[in-house]
Amino acid sequence: MSTVVVGYVAKPEGEAALDRAVEEARLRGSSLVVVSSHRGGQEYDEARAAAAQAELDGVRARLEASGLAFTLRQTVRGLEPAEDLIEVAEEHSADLLVIGLRRRSPVGKLILGSQAQRVLLDAPCPVLAVKAGS
Repeated sequence: MSTVVVGYVAKPEGEAALDRAVEEARLRGSSLVVVSSHRGGQEYDEARAAAAQAELDGVRARLEASGLAFTLRQTVRGLEPAEDLIEVAEEHSADLLVIGLRRRSPVGKLILGSQAQRVLLDAPCPVLAVKAGS
């Protein structure tokens, strides 16, 4: 069975990516792998971990209602989200990787780097980039 991998964050761009990944998985007759990547560190405390789990519980409920075969992956390994997404896509021999995009200022791009660009350049499969609200 083919696989669609999606990067999920509980923000509008993550919701848009998840919605589109569900559509793509249905169209392709694919299973879906949802990846929620967290860097960890001091700011990823018990409260943040509980909030992340609650977010994924909501995603699980949505996906169970969709009837799709799916897997949820939450990573807290100190890696950049792009690294986690690329690794999971490789591991599952993904046919498609879906990511959400948001606008950033030129300075924001310079300071923070671009996870989306890294995924677009290094993914082992086609990447579908989705804007929130589209």
